[in-house]
Amino acid sequence: YHRVTRETRYPRVLFTTSTRDDRVHPGHARKMVARMKEQGHDVLYYENIEGGHGGAANNRQAAYMSALAYTFLLKELW
Repeated sequence: YHRVTRETRYPRVLFTTSTRDDRVHPGHARKMVARMKEQGHDVLYYENIEGGHGGAANNRQAAYMSALAYTFLLKELW
């Protein structure tokens, strides 16, 4: 967060977090996304309102988050 610069070219980034994460507060991801966006970087953000530190509350949410990550990777690599 503190070392992100406008001049540095970063690849497109996907941040994921959970509103109910009791180990790593989602504010950290929110702050990083805000910093990168205000400097003009291409950032995607997904916050699951359920779940916890693992990000998903059930198998359906886990599958959704996995699909989100794999879709992001496929689009970025091709």
